[in-house]
Amino acid sequence: MRRLRSVQTLLASIALLAVVALIGSGTTAATQQDFITALISATIVYGLYVFIGNSGVISFGQISFVAVGAFSAGLFTIPTQPKHFVLQGLWSFIADHTVSNFASFLIAAGLGAVVALIVGLPLMRLSGIAAGIATFAVLEITYNIFLQWTAIGPGPTTLSLVPVTVGVWQALLGAVVAAIVAFLYQSSRRARLLRASREDSAAAQAIGVNVTRERLVAFGLSGGLCGLGGALLVHQLGSITVDQLYLEFTFLTLAMLVIGGSGSLWGATVGALGISLLDSWLSAAENTVHVVFFSVTLPNGASDLILGIIMAAMLLFRPRGVTGGHEFSLAFVSRLRSRWPRGPIDPSKTAVSGEAENTLQQDMQPTQGVESRAER
Repeated sequence: MRRLRSVQTLLASIALLAVVALIGSGTTAATQQDFITALISATIVYGLYVFIGNSGVISFGQISFVAVGAFSAGLFTIPTQPKHFVLQGLWSFIADHTVSNFASFLIAAGLGAVVALIVGLPLMRLSGIAAGIATFAVLEITYNIFLQWTAIGPGPTTLSLVPVTVGVWQALLGAVVAAIVAFLYQSSRRARLLRASREDSAAAQAIGVNVTRERLVAFGLSGGLCGLGGALLVHQLGSITVDQLYLEFTFLTLAMLVIGGSGSLWGATVGALGISLLDSWLSAAENTVHVVFFSVTLPNGASDLILGIIMAAMLLFRPRGVTGGHEFSLAFVSRLRSRWPRGPIDPSKTAVSGEAENTLQQDMQPTQGVESRAER
């Protein structure tokens, strides 16, 4: 029964992802891109949840692995001839090889995991604000490497000519794979040990938990999922720049995790899909959006301001997120239904019948006899 209850979260998350994909598949081409972006955002936020949600350590560096996945998948899928013409400073290994889209997803996830493991070896010994600052330094280092080192990318220019192969259903498949991986990890013994260190690191170490090792495993798995999300993103857009995967994107994905609830897979799903679609709508509203009988026009930068206010309010009044850090459960839904008003009570159905009343009196007789003997 415990396993059945835990599987409900995975099934509910997949169902919500499928609903978003179905709605997106029936919209216009421009609107469909917003739903694809929401599904890809869910893949990336699952990566954040695997480490941040289970360890309790805030990391600003996970988007570094998204960048690793995006640029590696993009570079390896560009045809060789235009790659030699447009990106002349590349390493010969990158310039002379082209792989399929599926292979690029595997390369992106693998490189994301490997880079995360290498970076995490010294960083996972840190905790608290020191770990947060160190992961932010990783983001800065990655940004400057991709910006300046033209042997592994386009540098400050745009990486273009990437095949556009990710639609709604491909994005849904990637998000479902990431959700399954995150669920299997959170159900494992290693994740339970890591969550124990999240609640009380000293107590966990006292009972023999190797906190550094457990954090490193989660960090590497998180890097792999983030790399997969980066590959999906670049194959959706067809082009990408280093600035697209920097501070603004870091803030946006962290807002998704925090607002949804960083302590649960269900919270990561709700936050990623909800905030991504809201951000797309707010960005479109800066150029005027027609809603039924009126138009909405927001000033430039309003989307970031509104999301910042929502995130601050959530941290103040509901720090565990919209879902409260709880997983989806049918028992929780039934408890909510039991609180709903069910209309007026029929007295005829609540009144005690004569037969029941006689039975009650018979049951009371032995007790009354005991009392009378006690009185005598």
